[in-house]
Amino acid sequence: MTTYITTPIYYVNAQPHLGHAYTTIVADVYSRFCRLCGDDVRFQTGTDEHGDKIAEAAIKEQVSPKEYVDRISALYRESWPQLHIIPDNFIRTTDAVHIETVQRVLQQVYDQGDIYFGEYTGLYCKGCERFLTEKELVNGNCPDHQRPPEAITEQNYFFRMSKYQQQLIDHIHANPEFITPERYKNEVLSFLSEPLEDLCISRPTSRLTWGIALPFDQNFVTYVWFDALINYLTGIGYPAGESFQKYWAAAEHVIAKDILKPHAIYWPTMLLAMGLPLFQRLHVHGYWNVGEIKMSKSIGNVVRPADLVAEYGVDTVRYFLLREMSFGLDASFSSGAIVTRKNSDLANDLGNLFSRSMAMLEKYTDSQVPVPGATEESDMILQETARQMLSQYHENMGRFQFHRALQSVWDLISHANKYIVVSEPWVLAKEPAQQQRLHTVLYNLVETLRLLTLVLRPVMPETAQKMAAGLGLDGDDPRISNFSQGAQWGLSSAGTRLQAIEPLFPRMDKPEKSGGAMAVTGTAAQKNSPKKEKKKGGGVDVGVIEFEQFQQIDLRVAEVVHAERIEKSDRLLKLTVKAPDTRTIVAGIAEYYTPGELLGRLVLIVANLKPVELMGVQSQGMVLAAKTEVEGKKRLVLATVSGLVTAGSKVA
Repeated sequence: MTTYITTPIYYVNAQPHLGHAYTTIVADVYSRFCRLCGDDVRFQTGTDEHGDKIAEAAIKEQVSPKEYVDRISALYRESWPQLHIIPDNFIRTTDAVHIETVQRVLQQVYDQGDIYFGEYTGLYCKGCERFLTEKELVNGNCPDHQRPPEAITEQNYFFRMSKYQQQLIDHIHANPEFITPERYKNEVLSFLSEPLEDLCISRPTSRLTWGIALPFDQNFVTYVWFDALINYLTGIGYPAGESFQKYWAAAEHVIAKDILKPHAIYWPTMLLAMGLPLFQRLHVHGYWNVGEIKMSKSIGNVVRPADLVAEYGVDTVRYFLLREMSFGLDASFSSGAIVTRKNSDLANDLGNLFSRSMAMLEKYTDSQVPVPGATEESDMILQETARQMLSQYHENMGRFQFHRALQSVWDLISHANKYIVVSEPWVLAKEPAQQQRLHTVLYNLVETLRLLTLVLRPVMPETAQKMAAGLGLDGDDPRISNFSQGAQWGLSSAGTRLQAIEPLFPRMDKPEKSGGAMAVTGTAAQKNSPKKEKKKGGGVDVGVIEFEQFQQIDLRVAEVVHAERIEKSDRLLKLTVKAPDTRTIVAGIAEYYTPGELLGRLVLIVANLKPVELMGVQSQGMVLAAKTEVEGKKRLVLATVSGLVTAGSKVA
């Protein structure tokens, strides 16, 4: 198959920020995923360098527009390698080949009568560099730039966009995935339900000279959107280039929702006027907010991607952005959220699984992949979890549901960590009769790590490369570089020599912003614990209580029906339990358990503990756990019951 994936070309009136980085990372991850699946891929990004705002920015900096755009465009080009983004082409609208292509298109559309001269009065937003309708305003302001547009009347050239309105509507209805997610398709159809005005596609040189001159009237330059959108054709050699013939039919655009209208209406009608087939899909994502306000270079509340990479690491940033945002919806940015993701998902879950598995292989098999023995039920469950992950991952990555794809990956990671606890390799190693079973468990862990290396390759390429090295695999090995060949169980070769590597994700220190954690030794438990009493001989009885005191403690069996992490905390999970009433308990077990592996689990709770508020959540009890040590590392193990016990049963 062939894939042509593009980002918008970024407007160079300011430096790159996190919003630009997210869009470009999405396109890079998708291009890597398609290559992983064996596609012939073309990935393009670039910069948009004409228009009013560019001219204004150059004046402020007291340089020529060309000097200004050369400097800012270079910042974008230099930013992407820092994020491990590798486009096949970086296009600039000041490139001579692009100027030639734009003028060719203008002349064609003008010659066929779809561009005409006229006068227009409208509400012009300088931030958007386009006319807005009354319907688009919010309290009289541009919704993106939060200021009123300016009423302008002038003579200009217009593109007969209205001529192609019904053809575009028909195409959208006939191709349900033309605009995704669906909410944006519905938004476009709603807009198209009203008569479409023709598009003003020029600016007089009397007020703007920084642009591409109209080939049929040198007194006007091209409107920035008519110029910019054509980059998708220029970059693949339109009209006669071999790449155009090869890739255009597979074109997919990734954009933020603020430029939906130009991409979903202007661009398709332009293509229809040119007699070209429309692109395959338009993928629209939401905003990154700081507080309640969209992150925007115009507003100034920006986060620089280079700063994030320097502080958290490139793969942490890539993972966080894809996992935190549900594609199509808005997401909130905070440094605390990144640290939480790094410590919980990357250090505790993935990093811990890799390091503990490799440590056991070094200790028990001299760092070689063992020969597996007979398969038991727990092995089959692990294998089935891996197969489900591969299926869900492939489907969701192709549908731009990256957060869901990664959730399925982390479900496997969670299950593999649980598999270690249940299988107890350190116990098997002590029994000579259990060596074959030990080797089976360790082989299954190697296979799990190999599959994780395969699927994490598009999202975290540096981490996947480290994991491959640790597993003794070359980066081009099809078992980790080709989805169709590698996405099956049992491909790790016995005898492969493993390599020691540095920890994948060292934890970052982040102090809690509000008091205490609720665990087996939570603050509430400490406050309510019995006092120590001195013996006559001077000794101390620690925790000695009367039977009547013990009877006051209401111990219950509870079923965990929901679990989630608490924002800004590395240690706390919010549990919803039935005992038999439904209640919320905050437990300090996030370093040892993921939410997914707690669902349906029977635990023991103190049901009559005085409620306490932790991190803004009221905790109505305490989960019991035992402190233990596994392979020299301290951990908490939840207390439970053996056999089938009804939730709410009293512990006597």
